[in-house]
Amino acid sequence: MSVDTLAPSTLDAPSIADRPYAAVTGAEIQAPLIHGGTVRYANLDYGASAPALSVVSAYLNEILPYYASVHRGAGYASQISTSVYENSRDIVREFVGGRPDDLVIFTRNTTDSLNVLAGCLPRRNGEQAGDVLYLDIEHHANLLPWQRVGHRSIVARETLAETVEAIREELAAGGVALLAVTGASNVTGEILPIAELAALAHEYGARIAVDAAQLAPHRRIDIAALDVDYLAFSGHKLYAPFGAGVLVGRPDWLNEGTPHLFGGGAVREARLDSVTWTTGPARHEGGSPNVLGAATLAKATQVLASLDHDEWQRHEAEIRAHLEAGLSAVEGVTVHRVFSDSADSIGVVNFSVEGYDAGLVAAYLSAEHGVGLRDGKFCAHPLLKRLGLPAGSLRASFGLGSRLEDAERLIAGIRQLRERGLGWDYVVDSGRWVPSNDTRSYPHWAPNTPGTAGAAPCTTD
Repeated sequence: MSVDTLAPSTLDAPSIADRPYAAVTGAEIQAPLIHGGTVRYANLDYGASAPALSVVSAYLNEILPYYASVHRGAGYASQISTSVYENSRDIVREFVGGRPDDLVIFTRNTTDSLNVLAGCLPRRNGEQAGDVLYLDIEHHANLLPWQRVGHRSIVARETLAETVEAIREELAAGGVALLAVTGASNVTGEILPIAELAALAHEYGARIAVDAAQLAPHRRIDIAALDVDYLAFSGHKLYAPFGAGVLVGRPDWLNEGTPHLFGGGAVREARLDSVTWTTGPARHEGGSPNVLGAATLAKATQVLASLDHDEWQRHEAEIRAHLEAGLSAVEGVTVHRVFSDSADSIGVVNFSVEGYDAGLVAAYLSAEHGVGLRDGKFCAHPLLKRLGLPAGSLRASFGLGSRLEDAERLIAGIRQLRERGLGWDYVVDSGRWVPSNDTRSYPHWAPNTPGTAGAAPCTTD
């Protein structure tokens, strides 16, 4: 689909973003422009942290008065909070198609979840019972935890088909306990064939863990149908930015693994010089849990589960197609992909602009066009280096609250940059490009710390 094939009626048609159940908070924020005036903020940075669904924000306000201790109080509010917290496990398990005995462990985020799993790898005779196998395309959350245990890595090939074959060969060589893969690249949005990889892992006696931080906010997931052993994702990317993540998976490894946090609630009995740990989710949830984060994450999954799947996918596919076609049509702009044969992608488009540092382009788009997007290496340093982008690139990411108008404004801004250049002077301040002599300010309730370039720019990218 090219930009020209998108008729005006399509661009102006109501989208899923206009539906009450898909509305997000902050959708009408006015961003000040460096030349003066304001414009509706075009948030194209969902892949980093998505805005809260309005339904989720309202739910938070509803339960907040009842917030109290969990598992430790006999009072009315404590009983309600405990009930909400534990019920959230069932809601999340149902959302991902979990098996009845799968544990649902609440964490801080995907990174936390995969670190939990890294401490639960099986051991035989005191030694790790097999390596962890992963690709070079992984986010650091699914890369760094495995480097402290026995591990092997594979450089992804030009095609998905060749990459799957390389994984097969490594699994066939033996000695792999866990295949850890992303569900969708956080850099390019390309989706991996999870069911095929799960079947491969099991064929050769390994298990599979999926980093679904990017996939879960964009696709329905059924881990029982896919035969996935472990799944991790974050609330802050799933329209519930209230500090919770989750790890869902088979109980045996998790019940025997090293407790993630040594503290209250994780034990059966504590003695002065020893401890007997409990099993189940509590084993890895030491300390007072984030009941509000877990509850709002669960609420977000309920909203996503209620969506019309076809409408949801059509909404994101239109924005992605519009962005890819529009950016590719601008001279000097390159849209990046990992695999030449990938057939499906989530709401992410990665690109670079010839002759411009990615950070400078991001600062320009924010200051002069009110567009927020991500620049840098996206916590995927090995992949960016292999793609020939050691200094980083740009990532536009979008979802339920996004509009075709946001994509059009980004394309127009890049086109203007290529045709006319920058409309303001920019300098590097504390390692980031910012407009020089920037007199814009934050809202009255937010800190506004001047830097060497003047007041801190009002941007969230």
